[in-house]
Amino acid sequence: MANVEKVTQITNNRFLNYYELSTVKRTGRKGRYFMASRAANIEALDLSTGENTPDGVVIFSLAGEKKDRVVLVHQYRYPIAGYIYELPAGLIEKNENYREAAVREMKEETGMTFTPLDVDPMYERAFYNSVGMTDESCNLVYGYCEGTISRDGLEESEELDVVLADREEARRILREERVAANCAYMLMQFIHNADDAFSFLEKN
Repeated sequence: MANVEKVTQITNNRFLNYYELSTVKRTGRKGRYFMASRAANIEALDLSTGENTPDGVVIFSLAGEKKDRVVLVHQYRYPIAGYIYELPAGLIEKNENYREAAVREMKEETGMTFTPLDVDPMYERAFYNSVGMTDESCNLVYGYCEGTISRDGLEESEELDVVLADREEARRILREERVAANCAYMLMQFIHNADDAFSFLEKN
């Protein structure tokens, strides 16, 4: 059975760290595996705690008078040295509720006021983003935005434009642009549920 025998922390950075795992493969052969994590130390890693501790929030929000536009950010990302379409997102601060984090992050990234929906908890629980390389997970939050777009809350490291995309523009983005995976999936929901983009959230 596959297993992790030892963990070595390689970096000690504020937002992201690199770890080397001494592993046992399913055949019994020993090996090495490398992972990134937002955990500050080995004790805080999900593999140490046995828990899925959410690091951030991802926000699927509608805006406009008819609530017929999805809020996106077109953001520069260093790993691809270019821009990519994403849902607004950000890290959860210590002792902060994930819905509070969503409201704060939306204001900081877009200048808009976000009102979360009350949905079945299974839709908002934390899910892993790319578990082959990191234990980062994020809560999903859904709701509506209003107000005027502003860049005043952006940090120096953030370079992005806010896009309020209708369904035609969402189709174009899916066909032609770089898109984050979770954003692409939610754009598909948005496009194919024209009457109510949140219909999949209905409680049974």
